[in-house]
Amino acid sequence: MTGLHVEVVAPATAHRLLLLVHGYGADERDLAGLLPYLDADGEYVVVLPRGPIAVPGTPGYAWYTWGPDGAPDLARFAESLDALDAVLDAACTEHGIERSDAVVGGFSQGAGLALALALHADRPRPQAVLALSPALPGPPLPVPVDDAAITALPVLIEHGREDPVVAVARARALARDLEARQVPVTYLEFPMGHGVAMEGLNAARAWLTAVEAGEVPSVPVPEDPPEGPVAAVTTATFADRVLRSEVPVIVDFWAPWCQPCRQVSPIVEQIAVMRQGAYRVVKVNIDEEPALAEEYGIQSIPLIALFRNGRMERVSQGAKPRPQIEGDLGMLVIP
Repeated sequence: MTGLHVEVVAPATAHRLLLLVHGYGADERDLAGLLPYLDADGEYVVVLPRGPIAVPGTPGYAWYTWGPDGAPDLARFAESLDALDAVLDAACTEHGIERSDAVVGGFSQGAGLALALALHADRPRPQAVLALSPALPGPPLPVPVDDAAITALPVLIEHGREDPVVAVARARALARDLEARQVPVTYLEFPMGHGVAMEGLNAARAWLTAVEAGEVPSVPVPEDPPEGPVAAVTTATFADRVLRSEVPVIVDFWAPWCQPCRQVSPIVEQIAVMRQGAYRVVKVNIDEEPALAEEYGIQSIPLIALFRNGRMERVSQGAKPRPQIEGDLGMLVIP
């Protein structure tokens, strides 16, 4: 990959460095509007790179895309990671700032790349990571990680409870993964969708101030909310919840990285509510339950299957409107 287009904000008072990586469909200017809140005193040289992939039909850019099956292009992810690593090194060298005094951060796709850059076992560690609504391929983490080397790396994760793009469950799972590796995670949620909250910006500024002072702040991940209308099943519970069910069961085979899956998820929840009592509706994360995906030949998702009397009878492939899904499954279509 060739060099990226980069814009730099370099106040004369700056003595640290902040790399901010935009999300899908945005550009290098997208996160510049956060600077009055994150760096009102001009303490940071702020580096704003542009993604290498033009997003069709928009003026924005991306760092990686997804294949026809909804899987992220990990080769492009790795190329973008290498390019951002080079940008960070060049900026630190140009401005005479050690990489250990640099904070890497971003929004959505950019936040995921910032995390990967900081966690990567073969790259020098930055001072901290600021991840706003992070989108990161996996699990597992898409880069090699040396757990012993990241136990003093402060990570801030902020996420919206109503995020329709990156489900809050994914953010919580990511934060718990890092906590299990003894990473000092500050995890904060806000009543918003896929975005940045003003309250979150204030919290991020306070977190940065603590990090600058040499502190290692952390806030644990909260308990999961009660399960919604579509229950998750695992390999261990599949036989009892699906195969031995007395009522027909609709199974949503999905994965966290699958964009079409996120599109169809609220439709599946709607079916669960509308068909309560007549059908049981469950979901299977194929990343966490690969044995089930292999057993039932799940090669492309989203795939919604109807099980009856212990057998998979019919399927609906891809993100479709509710009536079409119901028709594919042989159900009486409800207008």
